[in-house]
Amino acid sequence: MSTPFVIKLGGALMDSPSALDVVCRQIAAMHAAQPGCVVVVHGGGRAVDRQLAALGMTTERRDGIRITPPEQVLQISGVLSGQVNAQLVACMIAAGARACGLRLTDAGLAACARATHLGFDPGCVGSVLGGDPTGLRALLGAGVLPVVSSIGTSASGELLNVNADDAAAAVASILRAQGLVFLTDVPGVLDASGAIIPALDAAAIDRLITDGTITGGMIPKVRGALETAGFTGVAVTIAGWADPAALSNLLTGGVAGTRISAPSTVPCP
Repeated sequence: MSTPFVIKLGGALMDSPSALDVVCRQIAAMHAAQPGCVVVVHGGGRAVDRQLAALGMTTERRDGIRITPPEQVLQISGVLSGQVNAQLVACMIAAGARACGLRLTDAGLAACARATHLGFDPGCVGSVLGGDPTGLRALLGAGVLPVVSSIGTSASGELLNVNADDAAAAVASILRAQGLVFLTDVPGVLDASGAIIPALDAAAIDRLITDGTITGGMIPKVRGALETAGFTGVAVTIAGWADPAALSNLLTGGVAGTRISAPSTVPCP
């Protein structure tokens, strides 16, 4: 079994059925060519926002992190691990993959606890403390395509909403993945003029956050990418799902999006 890529799908993709179909077919084709090659991790922020709004609940974010009061965590878990995960698994199956839906802590993949490092109280937001890839590797070895939601649980059984970018970074670290791809609704990290920045390192990221070029949800995205690249040595790329060729290009050694502290990788067929 080859060392897999981890592909994180942005929540906005779920609102574009045609784009989702294309992405699922690309991933399924890669998985068919080499089973065990891909693990998918997903978000679903827009679907969560709609559910909370329908229930009259407010949505609050700070520094790109969703504040998750205890009264909202069941709804958030239901949307991400139920609605969104089920939709993605169904799409992968329709594309021919033997897909399986998981939560972040299923089969011991990740150990989670309430986040305490943010400088504010985010509620039921989780951090990944470590994990064991044995269960996930068994699925990959059996030719299963795992589709992982970012819902975890604490050691005491409390449901936790983990930022999906952080979840993908953690899965890549735990697996020692060949590469991590954040597939988003933007084509990469953009400079002040709106052009794609092809490569970033730690100093450039700090500078662009400080001067306000990188803001909002892109902050945890680039920080998670940088941390993962530093810890595992894998290539970390932020690219756009709107470009049908971006994913296949990236996973066959091509160039697309923004690569963060990215060493060379061995292409995955």
